[in-house]
Amino acid sequence: MGKRLWVERNKDGSWDGFSEDGAHLKFGKGPGLFSPGDLMKVALAACGATSSQFAIEHTLGEGNGAKVTVDAKYDADEDRYLSFEEHVAIDASGADLSDEDADKLQERVRRHIEKSCTVMHTLKEATPVRMDVTLRK
Repeated sequence: MGKRLWVERNKDGSWDGFSEDGAHLKFGKGPGLFSPGDLMKVALAACGATSSQFAIEHTLGEGNGAKVTVDAKYDADEDRYLSFEEHVAIDASGADLSDEDADKLQERVRRHIEKSCTVMHTLKEATPVRMDVTLRK
């Protein structure tokens, strides 16, 4: 089992997400807040960014990374995302890479993401979710 996470409602209508190791984020509906669907897209982008980090730093140097954007096609009638489109942009303008080295970096980044991105693996498969509702009186 992975790290335990939970959310709690705030009096202003926003929510706070917590992890057992001290991580925290605020989300909800409205300006300046990520919705739960936004967080799913952020998770996919973050997974691509962290999965590609080693390959990029190995070629371009420490501290370099990708900007990963995610768009999604949403079906309001079914209230679900139908597909995601992820774009990984790497700024190698200062690295003076040959065309061959640039192609190799692009392929390494793609392989690292396809091998290591748990979020992508999960979204590509039908993943069962079990829900339990309890009420304390």
